[in-house]
Amino acid sequence: MAWRHRNHCRKVRAEHAPLRASPLPPPTSRSLAAAAAVAELAERAFARAAGSPSTDGNAVRLLCDARENYPAWREALSGAKRYILFEQYIVENDSVGREFAMLLAERARAGVRVHVVVDWLGCWRALSLWRAVRDAGADVRVFNPPQLSSPLGWLSRDHRKTIVVDGEVGFVSGLCLSERWLGNPKRRLEPWRDTGIEIRGPAVAALEQAFAGVIAASGEPIDTSVFKQAQDIATAGDMRLHVVANEPNLAGTFRMDLVIASIAHRELWLTDAYFVATSPYVQALRAAARDGVDVRLLVPGASDIPALSPLSRAQYRPLLESGVRVFEWAGTMLHAKTAVADRRWSRVGSTNLNLASWMSNYELDVAIENAAFAEQLASQYEADLSRSTEIVLTRRNRVRRAPSAEAVLDQGMQRASRRAASGSAGRAAAGAFSVGSALGAALTDRRILGPAEAGLLFLMALVACVVGIIGALWPRVLAWPVAVIAIWSGLAWAAKGLSLRRHKPSGPRVEQLEDAMQVNVDTPQAPGNEQGSEKDTAARARDRVVSR
Repeated sequence: MAWRHRNHCRKVRAEHAPLRASPLPPPTSRSLAAAAAVAELAERAFARAAGSPSTDGNAVRLLCDARENYPAWREALSGAKRYILFEQYIVENDSVGREFAMLLAERARAGVRVHVVVDWLGCWRALSLWRAVRDAGADVRVFNPPQLSSPLGWLSRDHRKTIVVDGEVGFVSGLCLSERWLGNPKRRLEPWRDTGIEIRGPAVAALEQAFAGVIAASGEPIDTSVFKQAQDIATAGDMRLHVVANEPNLAGTFRMDLVIASIAHRELWLTDAYFVATSPYVQALRAAARDGVDVRLLVPGASDIPALSPLSRAQYRPLLESGVRVFEWAGTMLHAKTAVADRRWSRVGSTNLNLASWMSNYELDVAIENAAFAEQLASQYEADLSRSTEIVLTRRNRVRRAPSAEAVLDQGMQRASRRAASGSAGRAAAGAFSVGSALGAALTDRRILGPAEAGLLFLMALVACVVGIIGALWPRVLAWPVAVIAIWSGLAWAAKGLSLRRHKPSGPRVEQLEDAMQVNVDTPQAPGNEQGSEKDTAARARDRVVSR
C-alpha cells in the first residue's frame, strides 16, 4: 500500500551527524575519574527513583510504527516453542486483532503455554474475540472489569503493551492492536506514528516478572517455574537497561522522569500522546530550559474538539516562557511515548506524561543507557519534527502556531490527512484537567490566567448559575443523584471493609474471560475464518458484548 507521506518514519542510522559543539581538551585522569563518579551517581539515582536495578548485556532494536512492530511481533509469536506472555491495552475486533488472536490460538493448539491479559476498558467491545483463544487452551484473563463494590475502581487500568516469547525476546511499545495503526488511505487517515522496541538478553526476565506481578497482585498467580532468572539468560549485547514496571501509587516512572529532567545538561527531547501539564514536572522542564538545556516537547495536533484547542495550547504557556520548544504533529495521530536526554539516555514504553499514567495505571517502560541507541532515537525525533509545526508566543503573549514556511507546508499536509477521531477521548481528558486547573486558579489566584481562559470562565460561570437556580427551585433534581451516589459509595466501602476483615485482597481484579463476560454466549467462529464481511462480524461481536 503506497502512502504519500510514509517518509516521515524513515529508517535512521546510529551514525547520524554529530552534535555541533566546541572542541574539548583531551580528558585527564582526574576528569575521567570525576566522570565515572558522576555516572555511578546517576545510575544510583535512576535505580532508586525507578525502583528498578539496571541489567547489562542486552540488545535493543528500535521499531517504528505498525509497519515494523507488527511483523516483528508476528515472527516472534509464530516461532514460540515453550510459552508466550501477551499483555495489551486495546485489541479491536478487526482484521489486525483477529489475526493476532488467531496466531495465539494456533500456538496454544500446538502445545505452547499462552498467557493473555487484556484490559477490560480497552477490549470490552472485542471480548468475544478471545473465546476461541481460550478454547484453544490459552489462559485468557481480563484486567479490572467494572465492579459494583468499587464505583471508581475502573479508573485504574492496565495500560501496558508487552510481549515475551520463550524468555528469549520481549517487546515493549505504545502500539495497540487495531487497524487504526495501519491507516486508511481511502479515508485520508495516515498510519499512526508510534514507537516500540525489541529486547534480547537478561532484561527479558524483568518483563516476565512484571507480567506475573500484574496477575499475582489481584488474581490467581501463574506458574513461573519455567521463567529464567536474569543471570541464567545469555547476554545478547552491551546495552544497560532499566525495566520500569509502574503500578498504581508507586510513581516509579514519574520519579525517574523528574531525575532525568534534573540531570540533563545538553538536550531533553520528549514525545507524548496525551501531555497534561502537572506542576512538578512542568517546573522541572522549565528549570532545565532556563539552565540552558535544549528542551523540546512533541505532541499531537490540536484537539479534535474546537472549543478545547485554545485551552489545550494555553497550558504550553509556562513552558514556552521558560524556553521550552513545543511542536505539534501534523499527521493523523502521534501516539509514541519516548524521551532522549543528552544522546545518552532513552526511554520507550507505554507511559504518557500525565497523572493517570504516572499514578493510576499499570505501565511498563524501558530506560536505555546507550549512546548508539540514543543517537538513533534522536535522529528519529529530528525526522518527526520535519512533519510538525512549532508553537510559539506572539508579541501579544498568545500561544499560536509559528507563522513560517514550514507551517504553510504542514497546513497542506493536514488537508491531505485527517485527524484521528479516536484520539478525542484522551485529548478530552487532558482538556478536562486543564478546565479544572483554570477553575482552581480562578478561585485561588495561584497562577496568572491568560486570555484563552476567559471564554472558559464565562461558560463555567453560566453553568454554575444554572445549577444554583435548579437547586433553589427544584432541589430534588440535585438531591436524588447525590443520594444515590452516597448510598452506593457507602455500600461499596462497607463491602470492601468486610472483605478486608476476612483477609481477602482488595484492588483491581484480573478475571478469567468467562467471568468478565458475565453471561454465556454462543461460541464465535475461530478468528480469521469468519464468513461475510469484516464489518458484519465486528458488529455482531459488539452487539453480543453490549447486550450484556
